[in-house]
Amino acid sequence: MNFANLAGIIFAVVVLFVSMVWGNDNPGKLVDYHAFLIVVFGSVACVGVAYSLPRVGKMVMIFFRRMLRSEKPNYVQVIKDLMEVAESYRKDSPELAQLVEKQKDPFMKEALKALTDGVLDQGSLIRILYERADTKFDLYLKEAKMFISMGKFPPAMGLLGAVLGMINLLGTLGQPGAEKNIGPAMSVALVATLYGIAVANLFVIPIGENFKEFAEDDKRKNTIVVEGIRHIAKKVNPTILEEELNSFLLPSERIDRKKK
Repeated sequence: MNFANLAGIIFAVVVLFVSMVWGNDNPGKLVDYHAFLIVVFGSVACVGVAYSLPRVGKMVMIFFRRMLRSEKPNYVQVIKDLMEVAESYRKDSPELAQLVEKQKDPFMKEALKALTDGVLDQGSLIRILYERADTKFDLYLKEAKMFISMGKFPPAMGLLGAVLGMINLLGTLGQPGAEKNIGPAMSVALVATLYGIAVANLFVIPIGENFKEFAEDDKRKNTIVVEGIRHIAKKVNPTILEEELNSFLLPSERIDRKKK
């Protein structure tokens, strides 16, 4: 499980709750079902007009699935797997097919199968693999940007709720005792704005940024795979492959065969 993401969501809820309760002698005034309905259902309506609701729902499920399964690329393990395949490929080992089949990463498995099938020449293979990696990145990044752009809807709906509250308030001015209701009515009107800002900045936009980070991590992992395939096709020594692929990692992340 990705405890960092889970902790972030829990902390966001706690921050929202504490900010509403702390130093507030009447927290109940911050609870307004009318404002909540405007922000939530208004935002859903905007998303339905701009995008596909089933697609957005699927993305939310993907986010929680990644959070529960901790689906983050393990670059070191990817390089180790490529080095193992490189040694087997260089020696034409009969275990090569078994090594390819046991790969869990779909992109790496597909790339290795394309290499071992021998249908494509080296130049065409690398070009196609880079095109597939770029296509995946573009699609993932598009989904991330879509989710981030959704963050503008809740604040807009919150402002709508505030405007409606102000209209109702101004409509009562001139009536006997109306001045006593100005403060309470204005606070209720601004609750919708609070909901909109909280939903957008504590949940929607951070989830979109999470998708963006995943897209970048996946692109980095796929680039390592393609470069690994390029060197494996040349039957380079695994030590050389290690040095080449270590270039994609920070010094603290790099592997060293000498320490094995």
